[in-house]
Amino acid sequence: MGAKISACGIYVPENTIDNNSLSKYMDTSDEWIRERTGIIKRHFASPEESTIDLAYKAALNLIEESKIAPSTIDYIIFATMTPDCYFPGSSPFFQRKLKLKSVPCLDIRGKCAGFLFGMQLANSLLFSENYKKILLIGAEIHTCLFPFEPLKPILEKTFEEISKENFELNSKYRDRMVLFGDSAGCFLLEKNEKGGIIDSIIYTDGNLAEKLIIKAGGSLRRPFFSPKDYNNEDIIPVLEGREVFKLAVTLMPNVVMEILEKNGYSIDDLNLLIMHQANLRINEAVQIKLGLPDKKIFNNIQKYGNTTAATIPLVYYEAKKEGKIKEGDLICFVALGSGLHWGALLYRA
Repeated sequence: MGAKISACGIYVPENTIDNNSLSKYMDTSDEWIRERTGIIKRHFASPEESTIDLAYKAALNLIEESKIAPSTIDYIIFATMTPDCYFPGSSPFFQRKLKLKSVPCLDIRGKCAGFLFGMQLANSLLFSENYKKILLIGAEIHTCLFPFEPLKPILEKTFEEISKENFELNSKYRDRMVLFGDSAGCFLLEKNEKGGIIDSIIYTDGNLAEKLIIKAGGSLRRPFFSPKDYNNEDIIPVLEGREVFKLAVTLMPNVVMEILEKNGYSIDDLNLLIMHQANLRINEAVQIKLGLPDKKIFNNIQKYGNTTAATIPLVYYEAKKEGKIKEGDLICFVALGSGLHWGALLYRA
C-alpha cells in the first residue's frame, strides 16, 4: 500500500478566545460569527510562543503517546504560512529544538493545503527507500497577521478600552480576523504493506492567486517590508471571501469524486471525509453536494477556528480519539487554500 499514519500529535494554546471576547474589540457579535462561520471559539498563542514552540509541543505529544524514539525520525516536513522568521524557514529551528542532528528537513508554504502537500510528498519519499519515518508538522500562529490592537487585553480578558481608530481597523477586517486560531498538529508517517495512502490528486491555479494573498513581504518590494506597507495595511491578508466560498464548494466535492472514481470507489464506500476547516458553512455545503450523512463527516472548526496547515491533523486526532476512525476504514482528506491550491488524498486506515 502506501505511507501509513503510525502516530499523531497536537498542541492547542491555553488561551481560549470566544466570540464575545472579540466583540469587545471590533464591530461583531457571537451571532454574527456563528451564522457566517460556525465558529464558537478559537485559541491564541501567548506573545511568548512561536510557531516552532507550538510545533515542538505537538511533536512531544506524538512522541509521548506513541512511545517512539525521536532518534528514529529521519526526515522532517514543516508546513506553515506563519514561520518564525522570513528565512531560513521553520524546519531547521524545529529540528534543532527536537535535537535531531543532521536529519534533513523541508519547509512547505502550501497554506491551507500545505498539510495535504506534505502527506503526498512524505508518501513519495518513503517509497524512494531512502527514509523510514517522516515527521510531518502543520503549525500556525495567525495572530501575527492581524492588527488585534491590543492583543494582551484579549488574551487576559481584561477588556480594556481601545482607541476608536483601533476599533475601526479591527472592524474593517473582522471578516477574516474572526476566522483564525493558533495551533499545531503532526503525523508520523511510515511505509506499510497494509493500508495507508492509496492515491492523491492535487491541483494549483495561479490565475486565482490574488484571491488569498498578503501583498507585503516579498522581492517585488524594496525592502521586503517598510512603514509604507504598514500604513497601507498591505501586511494584512487579502481574502475575497465570497469568491473563495464559491470555489471551495465546487472544487472540493469535485476532486473527492474524482479520486474515488479513479480508484474504483463510490461515495458510498467512503467511511469518513476529513476536510480542511476553513469555514463550517463551506464544509456543510460540500457535505450536501456529496450527499454524505453526518456520521461520515467530522468537523471541529467550532472549537479552533481555521488553523490553516494544522487543521487536518487536529481533525484526524480528535476523530480517532472519539472512535470515528477504525482499522480498514476508507478516508478521504480534502483541502483548498491560497495559491490557489486544492486536492484530495485517499487513505485506508
